[in-house]
Amino acid sequence: MAVGLGLVTLSACGTSDSGDKAAGSKTVTLVSHDSFAYSKSVLKAFEKESGYKVRVLKDGDAGQAVNKAILTKDNPQGDVFFGVDNTLLSRALDNGLFQPYEPKGSDLVLPEYRVDRAKHRVTPIDSGDICVNYDKKYFADHKLDPPSTFDDLAKPAYKNLLVTENASTSSPGLGFLLGSAAKYGDKGWQDYWKKLKANGVKVVDGWEQAYNEEFSGSAGGRKAKADRPLVVSYASSPPAEIIYADPKPKTAPTGVATGTCFRQVEYAGLLSNAGNTKGGKALLDFLLSKEFQDDMPLNMFVYPVREAAQVPPEFTKFGPQAENPETMDPADIADHRDQWVKSWTSLVLK
Repeated sequence: MAVGLGLVTLSACGTSDSGDKAAGSKTVTLVSHDSFAYSKSVLKAFEKESGYKVRVLKDGDAGQAVNKAILTKDNPQGDVFFGVDNTLLSRALDNGLFQPYEPKGSDLVLPEYRVDRAKHRVTPIDSGDICVNYDKKYFADHKLDPPSTFDDLAKPAYKNLLVTENASTSSPGLGFLLGSAAKYGDKGWQDYWKKLKANGVKVVDGWEQAYNEEFSGSAGGRKAKADRPLVVSYASSPPAEIIYADPKPKTAPTGVATGTCFRQVEYAGLLSNAGNTKGGKALLDFLLSKEFQDDMPLNMFVYPVREAAQVPPEFTKFGPQAENPETMDPADIADHRDQWVKSWTSLVLK
């Protein structure tokens, strides 16, 4: 994901502090990571129905956005935060980032995604699988079977082929680390990463660089003549390669190593010191509405969490969710994450 700060104003509500005050309680601000996306028609329909003007403040990679939201929690940049995932959830909750609110439609969230049921400080919005993607052409040209499991990635056949993201700065990078910890255990994951390091794994700061600059299977990577045919990305990346291509290929140029997946869930919540709590609650209701949940997959390439929400056929065909992804209880992540990241940094980056 790109690093940066972008402000998208969906209506003429002003972007300065004085403009916000002039708009008063009819302006509601959503703070998120750079990958938040939507159909303008769907959001405009919400604005028309609710009477609120929506501002979207994009604040870097998911990890950066969460950290900044925590640092500014006493004087937040907005009213609602979207994009804290299960890898960082405990950090946000422990720091008091959110206040309780149970949005309309919460009873329709698929049971496996519900958390914090006693306090309702966060609401599940989407899910996705962090997985290694591979460049089909590379493996066909080299008459080599692509890897399918974590174990495969450490084999000599795949030496110097994998690029991943920094676990301390990137959400998919952290997810891949947690996936290996779920697979090999508290002690075994370090031995695994020693093997990956010896096998030439490359680490870059974030997803945008890994996928679009280093990965030979992506449109950007092909243009840049990238030389890494394996990348930590998402199970939904192959359908994105088809949908954004012109002309569209009949099949995706990339595949997914299904035995390397870690299930990621993203949440939204009402910020503790939100200036417009009423508008924030209405916005959270909208994020869980059927209209937004149906619209979300082809904008952010994630899966909805609401029962009976629509999943595009491209997802079903080219990017189905992993059948048996690695998972980890948020409490276990909270207990180990910081120490694991510290150990990973010493082990892999030094």
